[in-house]
Amino acid sequence: MDRSNQTRVTEFLLLGLSGRPDQEEILFGLFLWIYLVTIIGNFLIILAFSCDSRLHTPMYFFLANLSCVDICFSSVTIPKMLVNHMLRSESISYVECMIQIYFFITFINMDGFLLSVMAYDRYVAICSPLHYTIIMRPKLCVLLVAISWIITNLHALLHTLFMVQLTFCYDNVVHHFFCDPYPILKLSCSDTFINNLIVFTVGGLIFLTPFTCIIVSYAYIFSNVLKLPSVHGIRKALSTCGSHITVVSLFYGAILGIYMRPSSSYSVQDTVATVIFTVVTPLVNPFIYSLRNRDMKGALRKLIIRL
Repeated sequence: MDRSNQTRVTEFLLLGLSGRPDQEEILFGLFLWIYLVTIIGNFLIILAFSCDSRLHTPMYFFLANLSCVDICFSSVTIPKMLVNHMLRSESISYVECMIQIYFFITFINMDGFLLSVMAYDRYVAICSPLHYTIIMRPKLCVLLVAISWIITNLHALLHTLFMVQLTFCYDNVVHHFFCDPYPILKLSCSDTFINNLIVFTVGGLIFLTPFTCIIVSYAYIFSNVLKLPSVHGIRKALSTCGSHITVVSLFYGAILGIYMRPSSSYSVQDTVATVIFTVVTPLVNPFIYSLRNRDMKGALRKLIIRL
């Protein structure tokens, strides 16, 4: 294509999930409710951790960080959709889109790294309970979270820098409610081979490393738990992992079906799957972890009474 005849895109048009005005009204109310519940639920988890000294343990430290990331994750995508709906607009500027991509990649990877750190925490607690306080000391917990932030930000920066090198011509219509990297790549009129290569190499490594840590951690957990002499002991050990396994299944199940294949195969139907880990997972995390945890329920009850 002759680059002299190309018109560079300065904005993208986000069509939302349905692309139909009558359905968008319903989706606006639904997403507004989901966003408010997500913010309140995750904020209560953070407050409970901060105010109750009984929760000052590695497991709840990581959970509080996960809640913080989920608040940020939801705030990257949903508010822009809500604002556009109120303004009767579908546009997002090129710069805003690239910024949204950067933070989307950062927080989605941060979720994965925190879930892997939490799996490791459960592994140490179940397989080496006598050495738990020695291994999972505060400095190590802070270091694990800090390293996760550094890796995810560098990874997001790499993807975004290569994304801004692409040329976008006439087609600027995105069949999504936010700037998902895959549909944006499909709109480019320049060669996206390098971008797809980075997705499968660097992106695959960043994705598979925490996922592998989770699988290995639970392999060791199950092998140790099955050696316990009583059924009650097995049930008690696994009860501490139930919430985490549920969240991991929701999060990674959706991602595996979308991002572990070329961007050219991305379809409109995939937008529904992205809702699971961008909207549903941050929403249900506080409920999954609080409803199945006696200490968290007690801390939240005290916090609500105090408020």
